[in-house]
Amino acid sequence: MNSDNITSEKIPSNNPWWYIPTLYFAEGLPYVIINSVSVIMYKKMGIDNTQIALWTSLLYLPWVIKMLWGPFVDIYSTKRNWVIYTQVAMMVCLGSAAFSLQLSNFFFISLGIFTIGAFISATHDIATDGFYMLALSPEQQALYAGIRSVFYRMAVIFGTGVLVVFAGLMEENIGNIPLSWSIALAISAVIFALLFVYHRFILPFPDSDSQDRKLEKTEQIPFVDIINSYFQQPKILVIVAFILFYRFGEAMLLKLASPFLLDTTTEGGLGLSTADVGLVYGTVGTISLIIGGIVGGAIVAKYGLKKTIFPLALALNLPDLFYVYMAYYQPPIQFVYPLVSLEQFGYGLGFTSFMIYLMYVSKGEYKTSHYAISTGIMALGMMVPGMVSGKLQSLVSYPMFFVIVCLLTIPGMITIFFLPLEEEKKA
Repeated sequence: MNSDNITSEKIPSNNPWWYIPTLYFAEGLPYVIINSVSVIMYKKMGIDNTQIALWTSLLYLPWVIKMLWGPFVDIYSTKRNWVIYTQVAMMVCLGSAAFSLQLSNFFFISLGIFTIGAFISATHDIATDGFYMLALSPEQQALYAGIRSVFYRMAVIFGTGVLVVFAGLMEENIGNIPLSWSIALAISAVIFALLFVYHRFILPFPDSDSQDRKLEKTEQIPFVDIINSYFQQPKILVIVAFILFYRFGEAMLLKLASPFLLDTTTEGGLGLSTADVGLVYGTVGTISLIIGGIVGGAIVAKYGLKKTIFPLALALNLPDLFYVYMAYYQPPIQFVYPLVSLEQFGYGLGFTSFMIYLMYVSKGEYKTSHYAISTGIMALGMMVPGMVSGKLQSLVSYPMFFVIVCLLTIPGMITIFFLPLEEEKKA
């Protein structure tokens, strides 16, 4: 029997099922740890809402500007190498963050580590998405689009659900909050060590992902053409306003939802334990968000974006009123589960239509770069309101804060009526 034939037939990496799920789990996990889990961790370790919201919102910055160094990831080395080495770097970052929580000045040390981790994670995103397009045929890319989304969301559930619940149970069992979170982050570092080893041996070597690239190609990167073609679109000011303001209220709510659930009732919160928050928000809520995303995509596919974008925007924003209710009446946990679940389901509906619109405005020769610009503007629209949310809440208390959140959803919905949707493709 020919050993070469056996090798070519049996190498697991020839089948995308062996690496697409793990690649996109690896893409989602650091993002959710840095931007969401860190909020819960800092809250449990005694940092006030103003500081948490300000500094953790700044961690969005690498995702705002990642389009600036995307072309260099494309030119220097291979996407495969970038994926593998950024996973090693993320392992080091998460391990360092775990150690930093044992220090007296843990807050700013860990923030510095998370900042480095955010740049690494954003670079890993670029490399992973690029590798996806190089390693898979167009038919495979379409086939695995849903798979990669599912495993990205699985990472969200693992981070905001499993890790948070684990940390909460550790808090209760050993009575040491810093150590509990150090162990949780250390587990994440170990996961990245395993992902590195696995991908080092399992990822294929696509012919199009060759290291034989000339650095002179940097001179051919049409930065000016890309930016000009994006900002010369009709009604571009309305488009940018929509991208910035569509999630303005939701961005403030997302940043303080977990602190609200964790704060004691005397502080205006609901007094849930860390494990409860992991179950309510990170598990049940995230599953509802995934279902909402699937349903939202089906609705847009059937009825078209032009007819559905405003109703789905209402589905995103109206459930924010549930937080107004919870802030005023502080219901027991059995009511919190369905309310958070419904709010996240609506978020999934409205967020899906939003992302579809970002693809809709990414046109022409540079559609990939246009999409990167749009997602960068989107990240900016999440970062800025998140930065001020903690200070605002400390000034007005939770009930009025959530009322303001609801009011701030209105400008983004108004921009919908002025969006250029006339050229929408019909199914």
